[in-house]
Amino acid sequence: MLEDEISNIEQFVAEEDDTGERIDKWLHTKNDSLSRSQIQSLIIDGHILVNDSPIKSNYKIKNHDVITIEYPELQEVTIGPEDIPLNIVFEDQDVIVVNKSRGMVVHPAQGHYHGTLVNALLFHCKDLSGINGELRPGIVHRIDKDTTGLLVVAKNDMAHRSLSEQFKQHSIIRKYVALVHGLIPNKEGTIDAPIARHKTLRKNMAVDVTNGKHAVTHFKVLEYIQDFTLVELSLETGRTHQIRVHMAYIGYPVAGDPVYGFRKSVKLRGQALHAKILGFIHPRTGETITFTSELPDDFQEVLNLLK
Repeated sequence: MLEDEISNIEQFVAEEDDTGERIDKWLHTKNDSLSRSQIQSLIIDGHILVNDSPIKSNYKIKNHDVITIEYPELQEVTIGPEDIPLNIVFEDQDVIVVNKSRGMVVHPAQGHYHGTLVNALLFHCKDLSGINGELRPGIVHRIDKDTTGLLVVAKNDMAHRSLSEQFKQHSIIRKYVALVHGLIPNKEGTIDAPIARHKTLRKNMAVDVTNGKHAVTHFKVLEYIQDFTLVELSLETGRTHQIRVHMAYIGYPVAGDPVYGFRKSVKLRGQALHAKILGFIHPRTGETITFTSELPDDFQEVLNLLK
């Protein structure tokens, strides 16, 4: 939240009708420019106080509570172009399709202001859609740092609006390949389980039937390799860490996943998860275009060793 949009301190007093409301939901109704995730982050960092004391994000409002938000000072961050090699699969005046390498963060965030895909894109094409602001220009979706594969980026606002709407309507084709622990008995299936921020491990996500957002992943078994299953996964929604959380939830975590997987796994720097197929309607031509990316060498090497 920008300092010129709000004062550094904001204060509210709860009334009897507010009793029992979760504080993050309640504050969102009082200031809808703050998302619930932003509110929860402020709570975790101790910037939201109730009666001058820090609280947890599941705190329930009581009558006459005095709720204070102390906004931290905004730190200025300038995101500049960096000459970082990119594997560009397709590019025209509207979009760029990139095959992202393992270890590359998509857009700048706390702790990762350099070496990101955005830094590389700014060097490559100079202009990107500004809808998502300075830190995320052109970005309409993302894949995790250690997930490899295809990503589409908008070069102008028209393309950004079109692609964002396609993601909203779940019409984008996104198919991943993953190596998971265990032998999945069903040749195909659907995981329909809502996902939210983990209640105690705040950097993690988890299935949460009470507070989670709708999340659907379809899977199909491609091959059994020793005690592993190679699967193709199709995303119907795009929640943070969705595939990794869903596969761990059903008992078949992605191999190499340092967060949701097993401690002893394959020798891979990150999870064995690759965004293999990406298809969308071109914003200008209206034509459906589809791209395919081969498994990266380190992923393929793991499969060869297991075989």
